[in-house]
Amino acid sequence: MATRRSFLKTATAGVAAAAVARGSRLSAQSLTPIKIGAVVLGDFGVVTPTTVGIQKGYFKQNGLEADLIPFKGGPDLLKGVLAGAADIGITGATDPLVFRERGTPIRALCTIVEKNHFTLTVTPKIKRLEDLKGGTIGVTVVGSTTWVFARMLARKMNWDPEKDVRIIGVGGIDAQAAALKREETQAVVFGDAGVVLEAQGLGRVLMRLDELTPKWISLVAYSTDEIIKTRRDVVQRSLKSIFQGARFCRDNPEESIKIAAKTIDWSEPATKRAYELLRPLLSLDGRMDLDAMKFMQDTLLELGVLKTRLPLSDHYTPEFTPVKL
Repeated sequence: MATRRSFLKTATAGVAAAAVARGSRLSAQSLTPIKIGAVVLGDFGVVTPTTVGIQKGYFKQNGLEADLIPFKGGPDLLKGVLAGAADIGITGATDPLVFRERGTPIRALCTIVEKNHFTLTVTPKIKRLEDLKGGTIGVTVVGSTTWVFARMLARKMNWDPEKDVRIIGVGGIDAQAAALKREETQAVVFGDAGVVLEAQGLGRVLMRLDELTPKWISLVAYSTDEIIKTRRDVVQRSLKSIFQGARFCRDNPEESIKIAAKTIDWSEPATKRAYELLRPLLSLDGRMDLDAMKFMQDTLLELGVLKTRLPLSDHYTPEFTPVKL
C-alpha cells in the first residue's frame, strides 16, 4: 500500500522526468536548421571540418541542427546556394571571385584551407616534372581551377601549353582514374583526392601545388548577401562550429581520419595521406589573406578567366573573422 511519502516521492520523480523530457523536446525544437553545401563530397578539406563539427556535437552546442549537402561542382553548388538548397557553400576560393564578377550576389565569409592543397598526381613512369614534357595533363574542365593550375605549371616549366604539353578536360575522379589507367594522361591536377589515385596504384602525388602559388587560398566558405544580412547570427554560429571541428581535426588525427574516411568513402590509408597533406593548411581563425586574393585575381585575369577587376571588398566580408571559438 502506497504511503503519502512514497506517493509524493513517485509523483515528484514523475514531474521531474516529464520536465526533463519536455526540456529535451524544447531544446530539440529550438535548434536552428542550417544547410552547409560542399562543392564535392570527395575532398578531405571540403567536408572534414564540417563533418567533425556535426559528429562531435559542436553545431548543437551552438544551437544549430546542421546538414552537410554534397554537390557535383562549383556551378551546381552556386545554384544550390542561390536557390536556398544550401545556406553556406564550401568551395574552391576562386569561385567567389569568378561568380561575383559574373553578377551573382555572393561573397566569401572566411578561409577554410589556406595556401594550395591541390595536388599533381603522376603515373609511375613520371619521375620528375621534366618528364611530363610532351605528355598530357588531365584537369576537370577547361577554365576550372585545376585548368588554371595546369597552365601555371606549364608556365613555371617554360612550356608552351599548346605544343609542349596537352591540358585536357577529363572530369571527376573516376574519369581521371580511367584516363590514367588507359595512359591517355600522364598526370592529373586535382584536389586532395589525388591521394585516392595514389592508393589505387595509378600514380603518386608528385607535389602539392602550393609550390606553384606562394600566395593562394584553397577553400573558403561563402554565402549570399541576403543571408549575411538576415541570418548573421546563424552564420556566425555555423562558422564557429566548423572551426571547432577543424581544431578537433588538427588535435585528434586518428578519430578525425576515421570520421572522414567513413564520410567520403575513402580507405583509411588514403584518408591518412590526405590528412597529412591538409593538416598544416587548415585555417586557425578563417581570416582572409588579401594579398593572396589579389594574386588569385591577377592570375585569373591574366588567363582570361576573369574579364573585369572588381574591388576585393566586393568579393568577401570581414565581419565574421577572425572566428572566435
